[in-house]
Amino acid sequence: MIYHITSKKELAEAQAKGEYTAPSLQTEGFIHCSTAKQVAPVANAFYKGGHGLVLLKLDEDRIKSPVKWEAPAGPPAEGINESDLFPHIYGAINLDAIASVLDFEPDSATGTFSFTEN
Repeated sequence: MIYHITSKKELAEAQAKGEYTAPSLQTEGFIHCSTAKQVAPVANAFYKGGHGLVLLKLDEDRIKSPVKWEAPAGPPAEGINESDLFPHIYGAINLDAIASVLDFEPDSATGTFSFTEN
């Protein structure tokens, strides 16, 4: 399984549209995703204190668009090694590839995220 952080609003728009896209698909050519161990470091680097987020748990085998495992698109977040590869999706995510949607809120006191795969 791979993961993608998004907002509840963007997910609702995707459900109405029939597929999920992210702004990075237009600006960078792919949708950023993470492994379970990469979720919290990525969330804390880019979404710290953010609310209204969800974590899409994606079944990589069901994603119709190409998935490539590549180096970080920018400097690695704290807790990520430069050698870690990230799953990047080169196209829209078909909704039937979403295995589950998890509410993803930070700790109310610190604004930091944590994640343990179930």
